[in-house]
Amino acid sequence: MSTIKNADTVKVHYTGTLEDGEVFDSSIDREPLQFTLGQGQLIPGFESAIIGLGVGDKTTTNIPCAEAYGEHNPQLEITVEESQLPEGMEVTIGAQLQLNQPDGQPIPCVITKIDGEKATIDANHPLAGKDLTFNIEIVEIG
Repeated sequence: MSTIKNADTVKVHYTGTLEDGEVFDSSIDREPLQFTLGQGQLIPGFESAIIGLGVGDKTTTNIPCAEAYGEHNPQLEITVEESQLPEGMEVTIGAQLQLNQPDGQPIPCVITKIDGEKATIDANHPLAGKDLTFNIEIVEIG
């Protein structure tokens, strides 16, 4: 039986949950996730959890935030005047917007706080600072 090694293209079904059991993502009702190991397409903890597994194998892995999306970085939060936000934008907690880096690369952000005429924008990944659990089933090794 073939087992997963670096550079293999793999298809998996997965369900990701937070510490409280809340499901944040799952492939169960859609096509399996396909990726090539070692190309940085997935968080490191996910890739290392499936090395050595074969088709049909299932595993549950707990991934600390350092091996997932990293710690929450307070330097990625900024407070701006609402007048600096895009014209016509509904300024509400949870509203999403996009900032651009100097090289034009987009950065997705979310409004996390509103205080008078000021809004706090957070550019951290939504799962930063969170430990994750994945239930994984190997569907195919290519």
